[in-house]
Amino acid sequence: MGAVQYGLKDKVALVTGGSRGIGLEIARELLAQGARVVICGRKQENLDAAVAALSGGDLMAVQAHIAREVDVEALFHAIEERHSRLDILINNVGMNLITPGIADTDVSLWQKIMETNLSGTYLCSRAAARIMRRQQQGKIVSVSSVAGRKASPGMGVYGIAKAGVEMLTRVLASELAGFNIQVNAVAPAMVRTDFSRPFWSNEDICREVVRAIPLGRIAEPIEVVHPVLFLASEGAGFITGQTLVVDGGSCAV
Repeated sequence: MGAVQYGLKDKVALVTGGSRGIGLEIARELLAQGARVVICGRKQENLDAAVAALSGGDLMAVQAHIAREVDVEALFHAIEERHSRLDILINNVGMNLITPGIADTDVSLWQKIMETNLSGTYLCSRAAARIMRRQQQGKIVSVSSVAGRKASPGMGVYGIAKAGVEMLTRVLASELAGFNIQVNAVAPAMVRTDFSRPFWSNEDICREVVRAIPLGRIAEPIEVVHPVLFLASEGAGFITGQTLVVDGGSCAV
Protein backbone atom coordinates (compact mmCIF):
# COMPACT_ATOMS: atom_id res chain seq x y z
CA MET A 1 0.00 0.00 0.00
CA GLY A 2 2.95 2.31 0.54
CA ALA A 3 3.43 2.58 -3.25
CA VAL A 4 0.26 4.69 -3.62
CA GLN A 5 1.19 8.28 -4.51
CA TYR A 6 -0.90 11.31 -3.50
CA GLY A 7 1.05 14.22 -5.00
CA LEU A 8 2.07 15.60 -1.60
CA LYS A 9 5.73 16.34 -2.33
CA ASP A 10 6.85 19.54 -0.56
CA LYS A 11 3.42 20.10 1.00
CA VAL A 12 3.66 21.41 4.56
CA ALA A 13 1.59 19.18 6.83
CA LEU A 14 0.90 19.31 10.55
CA VAL A 15 -0.10 16.07 12.29
CA THR A 16 -1.36 16.62 15.83
CA GLY A 17 -0.64 13.70 18.12
CA GLY A 18 1.99 12.62 15.63
CA SER A 19 4.29 10.95 18.14
CA ARG A 20 2.45 7.61 18.32
CA GLY A 21 -0.34 5.42 16.98
CA ILE A 22 -2.20 6.48 13.85
CA GLY A 23 -0.62 9.94 13.98
CA LEU A 24 2.88 8.48 13.85
CA GLU A 25 1.94 6.32 10.87
CA ILE A 26 0.36 9.30 9.08
CA ALA A 27 3.56 11.28 9.64
CA ARG A 28 5.65 8.34 8.40
CA GLU A 29 3.67 8.05 5.18
CA LEU A 30 3.63 11.82 4.60
CA LEU A 31 7.42 11.84 4.83
CA ALA A 32 7.59 8.92 2.42
CA GLN A 33 5.45 10.98 0.03
CA GLY A 34 7.97 13.84 0.22
CA ALA A 35 5.91 16.17 2.40
CA ARG A 36 7.40 18.57 4.93
CA VAL A 37 6.00 17.32 8.21
CA VAL A 38 5.40 18.88 11.60
CA ILE A 39 4.28 16.71 14.49
CA CYS A 40 3.16 17.83 17.93
CA GLY A 41 2.50 16.07 21.20
CA ARG A 42 2.29 16.80 24.91
CA LYS A 43 5.34 14.80 26.03
CA GLN A 44 8.83 15.64 24.82
CA GLU A 45 10.09 12.11 25.38
CA ASN A 46 7.43 10.74 23.02
CA LEU A 47 8.33 13.34 20.41
CA ASP A 48 12.03 12.46 20.72
CA ALA A 49 11.21 8.78 20.20
CA ALA A 50 9.06 9.64 17.19
CA VAL A 51 11.80 11.73 15.59
CA ALA A 52 14.19 8.80 16.03
CA ALA A 53 11.63 6.44 14.48
CA LEU A 54 10.90 8.79 11.57
CA SER A 55 14.46 9.14 10.36
CA GLY A 56 14.91 11.05 7.14
CA GLY A 57 12.91 13.76 5.44
CA ASP A 58 11.90 17.28 6.48
CA LEU A 59 10.51 16.80 9.99
CA MET A 60 9.91 19.20 12.87
CA ALA A 61 8.58 18.22 16.30
CA VAL A 62 6.93 20.76 18.61
CA GLN A 63 5.80 20.11 22.16
CA ALA A 64 2.25 21.39 22.53
CA HIS A 65 -0.99 20.60 24.36
CA ILE A 66 -3.60 21.36 21.73
CA ALA A 67 -6.34 22.01 24.29
CA ARG A 68 -4.37 25.06 25.47
CA GLU A 69 -4.77 28.14 23.31
CA VAL A 70 -1.32 29.50 24.16
CA ASP A 71 0.32 26.23 23.10
CA VAL A 72 -1.61 26.19 19.82
CA GLU A 73 -0.59 29.77 19.06
CA ALA A 74 3.07 28.93 19.71
CA LEU A 75 2.81 25.79 17.55
CA PHE A 76 1.43 27.62 14.54
CA HIS A 77 3.88 30.48 14.99
CA ALA A 78 6.72 27.93 14.85
CA ILE A 79 5.28 26.46 11.65
CA GLU A 80 5.04 29.87 9.98
CA GLU A 81 8.55 30.76 11.13
CA ARG A 82 9.99 27.66 9.48
CA HIS A 83 7.77 27.17 6.44
CA SER A 84 5.82 30.42 5.93
CA ARG A 85 2.73 28.39 5.08
CA LEU A 86 0.60 25.37 5.98
CA ASP A 87 -1.00 23.20 3.31
CA ILE A 88 -2.46 20.37 5.37
CA LEU A 89 -3.73 19.99 8.93
CA ILE A 90 -4.40 16.49 10.24
CA ASN A 91 -6.37 16.70 13.50
CA ASN A 92 -5.38 13.35 14.94
CA VAL A 93 -5.14 13.93 18.71
CA GLY A 94 -7.69 11.93 20.65
CA MET A 95 -8.37 10.65 24.13
CA ASN A 96 -10.53 7.60 24.77
CA LEU A 97 -10.95 6.85 28.46
CA ILE A 98 -13.49 4.20 29.38
CA THR A 99 -16.31 6.10 31.07
CA PRO A 100 -19.43 5.21 33.03
CA GLY A 101 -22.89 6.18 31.82
CA ILE A 102 -23.43 9.89 31.25
CA ALA A 103 -25.55 10.21 34.39
CA ASP A 104 -22.63 8.86 36.43
CA THR A 105 -19.78 10.67 34.67
CA ASP A 106 -17.87 13.23 36.72
CA VAL A 107 -17.79 16.72 35.21
CA SER A 108 -13.98 16.84 35.31
CA LEU A 109 -13.77 13.65 33.23
CA TRP A 110 -16.31 15.02 30.74
CA GLN A 111 -14.29 18.22 30.39
CA LYS A 112 -10.97 16.41 29.98
CA ILE A 113 -12.27 14.25 27.12
CA MET A 114 -14.11 17.13 25.46
CA GLU A 115 -11.11 19.46 25.67
CA THR A 116 -8.75 16.99 24.04
CA ASN A 117 -11.03 15.60 21.34
CA LEU A 118 -13.22 18.57 20.44
CA SER A 119 -11.79 21.82 21.81
CA GLY A 120 -8.28 20.93 20.63
CA THR A 121 -9.59 20.16 17.15
CA TYR A 122 -11.39 23.51 17.13
CA LEU A 123 -8.32 25.47 18.26
CA CYS A 124 -6.03 23.87 15.68
CA SER A 125 -8.59 24.15 12.88
CA ARG A 126 -9.15 27.82 13.70
CA ALA A 127 -5.41 28.56 13.60
CA ALA A 128 -4.95 26.60 10.38
CA ALA A 129 -7.93 28.27 8.72
CA ARG A 130 -6.47 31.72 9.33
CA ILE A 131 -3.27 30.74 7.50
CA MET A 132 -5.09 28.88 4.73
CA ARG A 133 -7.48 31.76 4.04
CA ARG A 134 -4.50 33.98 3.28
CA GLN A 135 -3.11 31.30 0.97
CA GLN A 136 -6.50 30.71 -0.69
CA GLN A 137 -5.99 26.97 -0.37
CA GLY A 138 -5.63 24.18 2.17
CA LYS A 139 -6.82 20.83 3.47
CA ILE A 140 -8.08 20.01 6.96
CA VAL A 141 -8.69 16.36 7.81
CA SER A 142 -9.87 15.26 11.25
CA VAL A 143 -9.81 11.76 12.67
CA SER A 144 -13.25 10.99 14.07
CA SER A 145 -14.65 7.58 15.06
CA VAL A 146 -17.64 5.37 14.41
CA ALA A 147 -18.27 5.91 18.14
CA GLY A 148 -19.49 9.36 17.09
CA ARG A 149 -22.27 7.70 15.07
CA LYS A 150 -23.38 4.84 17.28
CA ALA A 151 -23.69 4.74 21.07
CA SER A 152 -21.11 2.33 22.47
CA PRO A 153 -20.73 1.07 26.06
CA GLY A 154 -17.90 2.80 27.91
CA MET A 155 -17.35 5.29 25.10
CA GLY A 156 -20.25 7.70 25.59
CA VAL A 157 -18.35 10.92 26.25
CA TYR A 158 -15.77 10.10 23.59
CA GLY A 159 -18.55 9.40 21.08
CA ILE A 160 -20.27 12.70 21.86
CA ALA A 161 -16.98 14.54 21.35
CA LYS A 162 -16.38 12.82 18.01
CA ALA A 163 -19.92 13.61 16.88
CA GLY A 164 -18.98 17.22 17.61
CA VAL A 165 -15.85 16.85 15.48
CA GLU A 166 -17.99 15.73 12.55
CA MET A 167 -20.33 18.72 12.88
CA LEU A 168 -17.30 21.00 13.21
CA THR A 169 -16.08 19.46 9.94
CA ARG A 170 -19.34 20.30 8.16
CA VAL A 171 -19.50 23.85 9.54
CA LEU A 172 -15.89 24.61 8.63
CA ALA A 173 -16.36 23.11 5.17
CA SER A 174 -19.27 25.47 4.55
CA GLU A 175 -17.47 28.52 5.92
CA LEU A 176 -14.14 27.92 4.17
CA ALA A 177 -15.28 26.64 0.77
CA GLY A 178 -14.99 30.11 -0.76
CA PHE A 179 -11.29 30.13 0.13
CA ASN A 180 -10.57 26.84 -1.71
CA ILE A 181 -10.15 25.01 1.60
CA GLN A 182 -11.56 21.49 1.86
CA VAL A 183 -12.47 20.13 5.29
CA ASN A 184 -13.22 16.44 5.80
CA ALA A 185 -12.93 13.67 8.36
CA VAL A 186 -12.19 9.96 8.58
CA ALA A 187 -14.15 7.82 11.04
CA PRO A 188 -12.45 4.49 11.75
CA ALA A 189 -13.81 1.60 13.72
CA MET A 190 -11.40 -0.14 16.10
CA VAL A 191 -7.78 0.11 14.96
CA ARG A 192 -4.89 -1.95 16.29
CA THR A 193 -3.00 0.77 18.19
CA ASP A 194 -1.98 1.33 21.80
CA PHE A 195 -4.85 3.84 21.97
CA SER A 196 -7.41 1.04 21.66
CA ARG A 197 -5.37 -1.73 23.29
CA PRO A 198 -7.72 -1.99 26.32
CA PHE A 199 -10.40 -3.15 23.87
CA TRP A 200 -8.66 -5.37 21.30
CA SER A 201 -6.26 -6.97 23.81
CA ASN A 202 -9.25 -8.36 25.70
CA GLU A 203 -10.26 -11.50 23.80
CA ASP A 204 -13.90 -11.35 24.83
CA ILE A 205 -14.32 -7.68 23.92
CA CYS A 206 -12.39 -8.07 20.67
CA ARG A 207 -14.47 -11.09 19.66
CA GLU A 208 -17.69 -9.12 20.19
CA VAL A 209 -16.33 -6.19 18.19
CA VAL A 210 -15.22 -8.37 15.28
CA ARG A 211 -18.61 -10.10 15.17
CA ALA A 212 -20.13 -6.78 14.08
CA ILE A 213 -17.57 -6.18 11.31
CA PRO A 214 -18.39 -7.88 7.99
CA LEU A 215 -14.70 -8.01 7.00
CA GLY A 216 -14.13 -10.10 10.13
CA ARG A 217 -11.24 -8.19 11.71
CA ILE A 218 -10.24 -4.83 13.16
CA ALA A 219 -8.29 -2.29 11.10
CA GLU A 220 -4.54 -1.89 10.90
CA PRO A 221 -3.19 1.69 11.18
CA ILE A 222 -2.12 1.92 7.52
CA GLU A 223 -5.74 1.29 6.50
CA VAL A 224 -6.69 4.58 8.15
CA VAL A 225 -3.58 6.43 6.94
CA HIS A 226 -4.42 6.08 3.24
CA PRO A 227 -7.97 7.49 3.45
CA VAL A 228 -6.55 10.44 5.42
CA LEU A 229 -3.88 11.09 2.79
CA PHE A 230 -6.41 10.82 -0.03
CA LEU A 231 -8.57 13.52 1.59
CA ALA A 232 -5.43 15.65 2.03
CA SER A 233 -4.58 15.33 -1.67
CA GLU A 234 -5.71 17.18 -4.78
CA GLY A 235 -7.57 14.02 -5.74
CA ALA A 236 -10.17 15.07 -3.16
CA GLY A 237 -10.42 18.63 -4.48
CA PHE A 238 -14.21 18.46 -4.93
CA ILE A 239 -14.92 16.67 -1.65
CA THR A 240 -15.67 18.77 1.40
CA GLY A 241 -17.80 18.51 4.52
CA GLN A 242 -17.73 14.72 4.39
CA THR A 243 -16.80 11.97 6.83
CA LEU A 244 -15.33 8.86 5.25
CA VAL A 245 -16.22 5.85 7.38
CA VAL A 246 -13.43 3.26 7.56
CA ASP A 247 -15.09 0.44 9.47
CA GLY A 248 -14.86 -2.81 7.54
CA GLY A 249 -18.58 -2.54 6.74
CA SER A 250 -19.88 -2.40 10.32
CA CYS A 251 -22.13 0.60 9.60
CA ALA A 252 -23.58 -1.18 6.57
CA VAL A 253 -25.33 -3.88 8.59
